[in-house]
Amino acid sequence: MWFNKSIEETIQELNSNTLNGLTSIESKARLEKYGENKLISKPKQTIFQLFVSQLKDVMIYILIVAAIISIIMGETSDSIIILIVVVINATIGVVQESKAEKALESLTKLSTPKALVKRDGTIIEIPSEEVVIGDIVIIDAGRYIPADLRLIESVNLKIDESAFTGESIPAEKNADKIILDEKSPIGDRVNMAYMSTLSTYGRGLGIVVSTGMDTEIGKIAKLLDTDEKNITPLQKRLNKLGKFLGIIAITTCLLIFIISIFQGRDWLQMLLTAISLAVASIPEGLTAIVAIVLALGVQRMISLNAIVKKLPAVETLGSINIICSDKTGTLTLNKMTVKKYFTNNKLNNIENININCNEENLLIEAMVLCNDATSTKASKTGDPTEIALIDVGNNNNIFKEPLNKLHPRVSELPFDSDRKLMTTINFYDNAYKVFTKGALDSIFKICDKILINGEIKPLSSDNKNLILNAANSMSDSALRVLAASYKDINTDDINKNTLESGQIFLGLMAMIDPPREEVKYSIAKCKSAGITPIMITGDYKNTAFAIAHELNISENINECISGFEIDDYNQEDFNKVVNNYKVFARVSPEHKVKIVKAFKSNGNIVSMTGDGVNDAPSLKAADIGVAMGITGTDVAKGAADIILTDDNFSTIVNAIEEGRNIYNNIRKAIIFLLSCNFGEIIALFVAILLNWDSPLLPIHILWVNLITDSFPALSLGFDPKDPSVMNDPPKASNESLFAGHMKIYLIINGLLIGILTLFAFKLGEKLYPNSLIHAQTMAFVVLSISQLFFALNMRNTKKSIFEIGLFTNKYLILSLLLGIIIQVVIITVPFFSNLFKVYSLSFTDWILVFLISIIPLAVNELLKLHLRR
Repeated sequence: MWFNKSIEETIQELNSNTLNGLTSIESKARLEKYGENKLISKPKQTIFQLFVSQLKDVMIYILIVAAIISIIMGETSDSIIILIVVVINATIGVVQESKAEKALESLTKLSTPKALVKRDGTIIEIPSEEVVIGDIVIIDAGRYIPADLRLIESVNLKIDESAFTGESIPAEKNADKIILDEKSPIGDRVNMAYMSTLSTYGRGLGIVVSTGMDTEIGKIAKLLDTDEKNITPLQKRLNKLGKFLGIIAITTCLLIFIISIFQGRDWLQMLLTAISLAVASIPEGLTAIVAIVLALGVQRMISLNAIVKKLPAVETLGSINIICSDKTGTLTLNKMTVKKYFTNNKLNNIENININCNEENLLIEAMVLCNDATSTKASKTGDPTEIALIDVGNNNNIFKEPLNKLHPRVSELPFDSDRKLMTTINFYDNAYKVFTKGALDSIFKICDKILINGEIKPLSSDNKNLILNAANSMSDSALRVLAASYKDINTDDINKNTLESGQIFLGLMAMIDPPREEVKYSIAKCKSAGITPIMITGDYKNTAFAIAHELNISENINECISGFEIDDYNQEDFNKVVNNYKVFARVSPEHKVKIVKAFKSNGNIVSMTGDGVNDAPSLKAADIGVAMGITGTDVAKGAADIILTDDNFSTIVNAIEEGRNIYNNIRKAIIFLLSCNFGEIIALFVAILLNWDSPLLPIHILWVNLITDSFPALSLGFDPKDPSVMNDPPKASNESLFAGHMKIYLIINGLLIGILTLFAFKLGEKLYPNSLIHAQTMAFVVLSISQLFFALNMRNTKKSIFEIGLFTNKYLILSLLLGIIIQVVIITVPFFSNLFKVYSLSFTDWILVFLISIIPLAVNELLKLHLRR
C-alpha cells in the first residue's frame, strides 16, 4: 500500500528521481514493460451476437420447435408465421440493447489527454497514455490527475474526488502524512491522488505508483468488464412458464398417441393430430406481445423523465423492494448550503439572519470578503464551502463584486492546511480590517476578545463554552462549522507575522449538503409500498446518519455501518447481517457491490442509484441500476439500466409505480393467452378422448393464437393505471405468475372456453349432419369470439367491467371489433374461406355462435358479483 510508505521509501522503491524525473530511455523501457496508461475493455458484441443472445430463451426455443413441427406437418405458412414472430421479438431486443453497455467506453474517455511530467530534468507535456510508473507528475489547479500518484509535495492542494468517494467537498491533501491503517478508504488517503480526479486548488508533485488497469479507476473497470448478466423476475417467470408449457406439450403428445393406439386409429394420422394439439398448448404470440408492451412502456417512461436502456428493466422496477441510493446528488442537492449561524452568543437558523444587526452583517461581510470563490446566477467557481458562504451574502443582497469594490483586498494569507485558516486585509473607512475564517479550534488560538451586542469583551471560558456547545450541537447534526474573527488595524500595522493574533471572535456559520425537498415524501411513499430505502455513501457515518434521519431512512445510529466494519465480514457472513443496516457510510466501490450482492442473496430485488464513477460497479451488480442524467458521469450512465433526466429521486418512485402497472398488465395478457390456449387443449383433447372428429384444424389453432388472441392481449398491456397499485407490497422474486387466484381463474375460463367450443361443434354436427366443415366452422368462430369477449373480464379479476368503465381501454374495444370483423371476413369471403377450410354461416348460425360466445363474459361477471358480496 503506497499510502503506508514514506516519500523517501516510495521514490527509492520505484527507482525515480524527484529533481530530474525519469530519463527518456528509462521511461520508454517502462512503457514497454507495463504497457500504455489506459483502460482496456473486452471487444463489443456485434449486432449478430446481440441478435443470437435474444434467442437464448425457453419460450423462443419452444416457438422454434413449433415451427419445425409445422414444417413436418406440411404447414409451411404456419412455420413462416411463427419464425416471423421470433425475428420480431429478437429485433426489438437488439434495438434496445445495442444502445447499452457503454460503461467501459466512457471510462476510457475519462483518461486525461495530457500530463505534465519531469523527464531528463525538464518539465514536458505528454499524452496521458505515455505516463509510466515512477514518473514525477506536476499538479496544478484545474488539471486532471493522469494516474494514481503518491504525493511527494503539496501546497494547499485540494482534489475533487466526489466521483470516487461521493463527498461534496474537495479533499485536502498532505504529502508528508503517512497513513498507517491499511484498511483506510480512498477518502482518507490524504497523501494519494487518483487517476481521473480533478485538482481544484493549490499545487503539488506526485510520483506515479499505478497506471492503466492497476489504478483505482482500473479496478472499477475490471468490476464492470464481466459477462455476468442479471435475469429479471419476468424473464425467470417466463423461463419457468416455457419449461412448464414444454412439459405440457410433450405430455399431451404422448397421451394422445397412447389413446389413439387403444382406439385402433391410424397411428400416423393420430401422431399428426397429437403434434397439432402440442402446438395448441403454446401461445405463439406471447414473447412478441411481452416485448412490444415493454417497448411501449419504455416510451411512456420518457415522459416520466426516465430513459430505460434495457426492455426487461421496465418490469423489474415493479418488483423492487430495496432501493440503495447514493447520498450526494441523489438524495441531496450536491450543493453546500449554510443552515445555521452563531453571533451574540445565540444560535439561529440562517433564514433569521438580520443584516441590520451589526454583528450579523459583519459576519456575512467577513465570510464574503475572506473568500476566493465566485457565485452568480451565470456561474459558480471555487470551493463548494466558500460558494455556500457567498450565497448567504447573495440571499441578503450583499454581493461579492460590489462589496470587493467598496472594501478592496490589499493583502492576504492564503488558506493553509497546517494553520487551517485564511486571512485577508480589506480597506475600511480610511483604515483596514483583518478578516480570518477557518476551523473553530484554530480561530480560538488567535482570539482573545469577542464582539457581543456592539461591545468588545474578553473571550472568557464561559463565552468559549457557549461557542463550543453551539458548534458541537451543529456538528452533531452533521453540519460543517466555520468560524470567523476580525481586528482593526492602521495602515502602518500591516505585518503578516502578527495578522493572525489578538483578533476578536465574530461568529460561526454551519453548512451541509441538504436533502432534496421532494425526497422525504418519496421515501414515505416507498415505505407504504413495501420498499425499503437504503443510503450508501462515501461520507462519514455521522454526516450520513444525519441526512438519513432527516429523511426517515434510519431512526437509530446503530442502523449505520462503515466500510472498514464491512471489511470484517466475508461475503457469506455479511449476507446474514446486511438486513440490520439502513445506512452504509465511508464505503468504497467494492463495498457497494458487496452490499448489493448481500441484499440480493436474501431474495430481494435491488435497485441502486448513483452518479459517480464509484457507483458504476454497483449499478451494474444491482437488478436495476439507476444513474443521474444531469450530474451523473458517463461511466455511471453506461453501467445503468435507467437514466433519470431530472436527477430526482422521486422520479424513481414514479417509475416504480409505472413498472408495477406494466407488470400487472403483462400478467393479464399472459393469463388471458394461457386461458385461451387451455380452452383449445380441452376442446381437442376431449374430442380425441371421446373418439370424435377433430373440432378444429391446425390452421384454426395457429390463427387464433397469433392473430385473434394477440390484439386483445396487446391491448390488455395498455390498460389504464391502477391508482391503488402502490398500496400493495412488491411481488416476491420467486412469486409465480399464477399467484393468488389466477391459477383457478385460468382453469375455470379455459374449461369454459373449451366446453363451449365443443358444444358449438356438436350443435353444428346436429344441425348439419352431413357437413363436418360446417360444424368445425361454428367451433372455430365460437373459440375466437368467446376469447374476444373474455378479454373484457381480464381487465380486472375483482371489479366489474362496468365499475372500471367499459370504454376506458379504447384499444381493447378496437381490438375486439377488429377481431370480430376479421372473423366475419374469413368466413364470408371465398378466398379466405378456402384458405382456412371453413363454411359460410347463415344469419341464424351467427346469432347462435354469438350467444354461445358471450357466455364466458356473463359467467365471469356473475362470479365477480358473488365474490364482492
